[in-house]
Amino acid sequence: MSIEPRELRDALGRFTTGVCLITTVTQQRTPLAMTANSFSSVSLDPPLVLWSLQENSDVYDVFAGARYFNINVLALEQQALSTQYARKGQHEIERAHYRDGKCGAPVIRDALVNFECEQEATYDGGDHLIIVGRVLDVQQRPSGDPLLFFSGGYREIR
Repeated sequence: MSIEPRELRDALGRFTTGVCLITTVTQQRTPLAMTANSFSSVSLDPPLVLWSLQENSDVYDVFAGARYFNINVLALEQQALSTQYARKGQHEIERAHYRDGKCGAPVIRDALVNFECEQEATYDGGDHLIIVGRVLDVQQRPSGDPLLFFSGGYREIR
C-alpha cells in the first residue's frame, strides 16, 4: 500500500498542535529562532523532551549541532513571531524578542513556557532529525492561551 505525501500531510495536519520557537546561537553567537510544531515530552525522570528538525532547513547545521537550545511554547498573541521565524532566511532573532538564557540560548519573551535544554541524543527520522533534549530549566507564565495549529492554519481555544 502506498500513501501519497500530500494526503499524509493533510491527514497529519488534522492533529492539533501547539506552536514553538526553537532557539539557539551560532558559533559566532548570533541568536537564531525557527518555528516548529513537532515538540513532545519524552520522560519526566530524567526530564527529556524532543522536537524534529527538517533536513532541508536552511539552518539545519546550526540546530542539529547545537549543544544548548530552548523550546519556547508560544502564546496566542505571538502568532506574528511564529510567522516571522518560519520563513527561510528569517531566523536571526530581533533583540526585543528575547533575553539570554542560563545556558546561552535565547529565551523568547512572554512565551507560555520556556524549556532550556542540552542536547541529549539525535535520531534519524526519515526527512527529519529527531532531537532529544534534557531539560535543565523551565520558566512558565501563570496565565495565557496557547497558539495552536490545525489543518494548515493558526487556531485558538474557544
